[in-house]
Amino acid sequence: MADAEIALDIQNLKKYFGGIKAVDGCTFQVPKGQISGLIGPNGSGKTTTFNLLTGVLAADSGEVLYNGENIVGLRPYEVFNRGISRTFQITRIYREMTVFENMLSASSMKMPLREARSRAEHLMEFVTLTKLRGEYGGNLSYGQQKLLEFARALMTDPDLILLDEPAAGVNRTLLNNLLDHIHHLQEDQGKTILIVEHDMNVIMNHCEKVFVLDYGVKIAEGLPEDIQANEDVIEAYFGHR
Repeated sequence: MADAEIALDIQNLKKYFGGIKAVDGCTFQVPKGQISGLIGPNGSGKTTTFNLLTGVLAADSGEVLYNGENIVGLRPYEVFNRGISRTFQITRIYREMTVFENMLSASSMKMPLREARSRAEHLMEFVTLTKLRGEYGGNLSYGQQKLLEFARALMTDPDLILLDEPAAGVNRTLLNNLLDHIHHLQEDQGKTILIVEHDMNVIMNHCEKVFVLDYGVKIAEGLPEDIQANEDVIEAYFGHR
């Protein structure tokens, strides 16, 4: 298989909190137009890496190249405006807004209201939330909230989507629904998707490439089947920590 184009080029990224090296010289390249996974034991630096990629945290050093531009140092809205969107470990929907209002609130300020309404309707149908359009976000099940946050992340039609633990707390039916949508975005629209996830079934069955972090350092990358057999990965998960 020919080498894929690179969507995101992460070089020697570092973030320390006092003496804690949360991300310590992390380097990897996310292939364009593929679904990739970022895994590692608890505390390995996965979510911190996502926060660095999206400007939620400022990196101490290193580069993140996206479309040839180093986006380290950009604010979250600036990263967002360049075509990168994300979800969070704990959903960040508006509990006192309806599903439809939640969708509209995620649109770009530059998007005309009529276009935003149309896109919101389309995405609610895409994630099967149309029947709940008038329901308050706080009344949704946790799985439905995950679907809503996922749909909100698509309102600006991003090219790169970062999903932080999409399977956590979601029942199997809704998870399969979400995974179908993720594959549709990648296969039919050419989106690049990077998933942080503890559910190894999701990673091994749905990702084309997997990166593994431990103590803020990338210790392995490769095909899912290679990662499963990698001794360093096995040691990180099951060895003495």
